[in-house]
Amino acid sequence: MLRRAPEFRIAVLAVLMLSAVLLLTGRLWYVQVARGEEYTARIRSNSQVNVRLPSVRGDILDRHGVRLAENRSSMAVELYLPEVVRAYREEHGSVPQRTYQTTVRGMMTEKSEPDIIRILNETVIKRLADLGIAEDYNANSLRLHYRNNTEVPFTYIEDLDYETMARFAEHQVDMPGVNVTVRPVRRYTYGALGAHFLGYVGMPNEINKDEAARFTFYQPDVEGKAQLELLLDDDLRGEAGARIMQRDAKGKIQGEIERQEPRSGHNIQLTIDARIQYITEKALRVVRRGGAVVVDPNSGDILALASVPSFDPNSFIPAIAAADWNALAADATNPLLNRATSAYAPGSTYKVLPALAGLRKGLGERSFTCSGGVKYGKHMLKCSGTHGSIGLTSALRVSCNSFFCLYGNNAGIEEINAVGQMLGLGQKSGAPIAGEYAGILPGPDWLTKQNLREQWSTGQTANTSIGQGFVLATPLQMAMVAATLGNWGTSYYPRLVDKVVAHDGTVVREEPVRIRAKLLENGFTVEGLDTVRRGLWDVVNRGGGTAPGARIKNYDVAGKTGTAQFWRRGIPDNHVWFISFAPYDKPRYAVCVMVNGGASGGGVAAPIASKILADIFTMEEGEKFEIASLEPAKGSFGYVSSVNFGRAIPAALADAPPGEGGTGDEGSSGSRTTAAAPTVKPAADAEGTVSKKNIFQRLFGGIGKKKKEG
Repeated sequence: MLRRAPEFRIAVLAVLMLSAVLLLTGRLWYVQVARGEEYTARIRSNSQVNVRLPSVRGDILDRHGVRLAENRSSMAVELYLPEVVRAYREEHGSVPQRTYQTTVRGMMTEKSEPDIIRILNETVIKRLADLGIAEDYNANSLRLHYRNNTEVPFTYIEDLDYETMARFAEHQVDMPGVNVTVRPVRRYTYGALGAHFLGYVGMPNEINKDEAARFTFYQPDVEGKAQLELLLDDDLRGEAGARIMQRDAKGKIQGEIERQEPRSGHNIQLTIDARIQYITEKALRVVRRGGAVVVDPNSGDILALASVPSFDPNSFIPAIAAADWNALAADATNPLLNRATSAYAPGSTYKVLPALAGLRKGLGERSFTCSGGVKYGKHMLKCSGTHGSIGLTSALRVSCNSFFCLYGNNAGIEEINAVGQMLGLGQKSGAPIAGEYAGILPGPDWLTKQNLREQWSTGQTANTSIGQGFVLATPLQMAMVAATLGNWGTSYYPRLVDKVVAHDGTVVREEPVRIRAKLLENGFTVEGLDTVRRGLWDVVNRGGGTAPGARIKNYDVAGKTGTAQFWRRGIPDNHVWFISFAPYDKPRYAVCVMVNGGASGGGVAAPIASKILADIFTMEEGEKFEIASLEPAKGSFGYVSSVNFGRAIPAALADAPPGEGGTGDEGSSGSRTTAAAPTVKPAADAEGTVSKKNIFQRLFGGIGKKKKEG
């Protein structure tokens, strides 16, 4: 037994050695095969930096290919805060800490984190200040960014000018965590032009944590915050790219290893004509609050959609200053409100609905007597004059309230509303317009749903028939009403987007022309439509008509005025309207103008519509025309008594005094609406104020950012 002891020990040792070899082999297999990719990625992550490149947003173009929203190259200084902290730790052995109070599961507790502001000010900011290229920043915002969005670089300087970029290069600014990037930034080509339908973009409120985990540094895509930029965000966004950079043992970036370029999103081609949009906005700016719409009556295409006051969406790019955003949001005239798609009492422009309803009901050219007004209960609905016995065409020309109160009641509220539905009133357009109002087609059923303690009455039908009471409509809706009358009865859905086109030119989808209703297939006759159309022609072209200011040389315009009496804090603030189409025989354009704070539709809105049409026709005749960038239109509550562009107005066919009266008592308007919250750049605070400046700055001032393109 003793002889076998050495042999036994050798055998045991051999077994142990074999086991060790097997375990080592197994471990190597586990490391190299089973988890090889993971560990390789870890090793690579120590020597490589993987940066997500945000996608390139698609352009927004008008119907002729004019770019209304596009991208420009912008240089920015970005801080990769974890890199800044790591470099500080390597140099100093530790990092300064700070404690802060936070809530965990409903309990207040203290937490500790690297004092990123101190670290930054002692390293990066100090170095940049010595070079004269540091900027003040909001330290609190940066601290919150480091705490909550570590993966995302902090944009320290936006829109670097080339002088500042040159100073970076000249002094070889090469610090861990500091990177100068070139990225696409949104640009709205013509400033405030089309701001209310274009909208604006901003940084996302939340990042995709799963996607961010795949990158060393994550640069998110901008996202749409308002209007088309928001509603068509999925189409406009492209595909992100990636950039892999080599880093040395000290953590400094040595160069680029690999790059995958981001892909552009789809382009959006609109029905808007940039030239007509410019003409419309310029004409509308003679007043301080209002909306105007131009549509093609033969397709429903929206050619212009304007609202004043306005704003410049470029001010939101890449972020709007907090003071500027607060000023916009606090402005009582509400520049962010799209008045072209907000709802107001339409006044006498609404009289075309009872006119059509009566014709469909078989009332024809029935006459009523106007004695200066009609009394319903204790309430007198006054007229602008005493018109005596009067028929439909003449009643449209002089805008006789008495006639339409009686005519509307004979037609009935149900018939009026049936016509309204065919024309698209009381419903949203279906076009991609955020915040659009449906308006109101009031009636017995509607009144019951409102839980109002009153029964529908003949007085309410009368009030509705003259565009007052509960009825509300948008300028876009009333433009479509004019378009339907102009084209002999085809009611189209308004169209704002023509097609979506991929970056390679492939058409992704087209938006079809859609018909809502054909009046001639729904109980109307050519003779009946002709009666209303002749009445609208008389409004502009015959003596006694309410819109002599709408006449244009060489072109016949037909239209209807409206004045809805409205009071703002006891001060007259009427909603005044003019709807129109031209040329009369074969209309190519339908125009609606609505002005807040005007004396009358004929004296204020009609001349603006006429100016729009006249300039469009002049453009068509070949006069040289260029679109220019527009500054934001300023708003005010001034009262506009009349508008005169200094044009010679052709004489009427007969001589009679023009006139138009108000159509009731206090009206209703669309509610105050603001756009989605943008990306707001907070003002610098005490900790983020750069105090150390070099001799160059003290003598000559700092080098600022370049002026934004716009």
